Amino acid sequence: MNLLRVIFSICVMLSSLHAAKPTDSFVYFGTYTNAKTESKGIYRSRLDVATGQLSPAELVAPTQDPAFLALHPNGRFLYALDESADVKRTPGQGLKAYALNPTSGALTFLDEISTGSSGACHLAIDATGQSLLVANYGGGSVSAVTLLTDGRLGALASLIQHQGKSVNPNRQEGPHPHGVYPSPDNRFVFVPDLGLDAVFCYLLDAPNGKLTRNTVIAGTSIKAGSGPRHLVFHPKQPFTYVINELFCTVDAFQYLDSGTLTHFQTISTLPPGEPISKGTSTAEIQVHPNGRFLYGSNRGANTLVVYRIDEKSGQLTYRESVPTLGQTPRQFALDPSGTWLLAENQDSNTVTVFRVDPQTGRLTSTGQRLAVPSPVCAVFVPAP
Repeated sequence: MNLLRVIFSICVMLSSLHAAKPTDSFVYFGTYTNAKTESKGIYRSRLDVATGQLSPAELVAPTQDPAFLALHPNGRFLYALDESADVKRTPGQGLKAYALNPTSGALTFLDEISTGSSGACHLAIDATGQSLLVANYGGGSVSAVTLLTDGRLGALASLIQHQGKSVNPNRQEGPHPHGVYPSPDNRFVFVPDLGLDAVFCYLLDAPNGKLTRNTVIAGTSIKAGSGPRHLVFHPKQPFTYVINELFCTVDAFQYLDSGTLTHFQTISTLPPGEPISKGTSTAEIQVHPNGRFLYGSNRGANTLVVYRIDEKSGQLTYRESVPTLGQTPRQFALDPSGTWLLAENQDSNTVTVFRVDPQTGRLTSTGQRLAVPSPVCAVFVPAP
């Protein structure tokens, strides 16, 4: 009898462990489709979260230059930018909406509108799913588009033009917003501007898609010529980190309720003492879901940098630099479980997979190289 109880207990435990298995993910890859690549649009793979194995990538949405993707908070809609479109601000081009089938992972085109500017490079959706935000690198502006409940794109509600320039005549001859990031409380939108060495903060009226200038972080907080590119908020503490494309650095800030950022650290994305080589620049920055580690990518050097985050001060400590085993890691993405990191190597047409040590943050290559033509970004969606 006791033996039966033991066996029953073991079965219950194993059943519980099986039920707690993290959900696998569909992974959607945004790509470049110019004449130098074989890409046809948006590709999809499936990640086995237990093994880190990715299924072969397949085309799910033929479209031009879907350079960046964003998932609606309800998981039912996916949005894509056409980075090359709208150079002449042609009505109806630049931003596309798709319905996402949660069972099959299929995408169905819904509609398309203009961002009101040119050279769109990054987009995000506010936490309520009512506003879609766009950074227009080429046009030097920020857009906000309202979203309808059926996933379709509503109206272009805000278009704000940045003004000025900075010290690098080749890259900072004018404003170049490079990312849009709603704050954790959804009250603000932060916009790193590579061309102005500044981070703009806007008040967000999500239901109406309205943006209003709040604060600007520049001057002594961001060194002239740095070229702020992307930004990330800490998931548990009031810390914000900005990666600088031109100087290969990360700036760390205390995030205040007023929407201001107080600078407290600058650290290189390269190994200690290593100078910036010609052709090296940064791209993406992300915090591990457990809040203990920060990651950044270096193009040219083709590496991922790993930092430890002090949980009290937010200070970063360099931990390691790991080759991405490909060329030009324009972006990388941590899966929702924090177990796997996918590096999108744009110029080698590969996505490489790394296992993340949850205790140290260190990365170990799985040896897997998934063929994806000119990958730019990755978005995870829970799969059945």
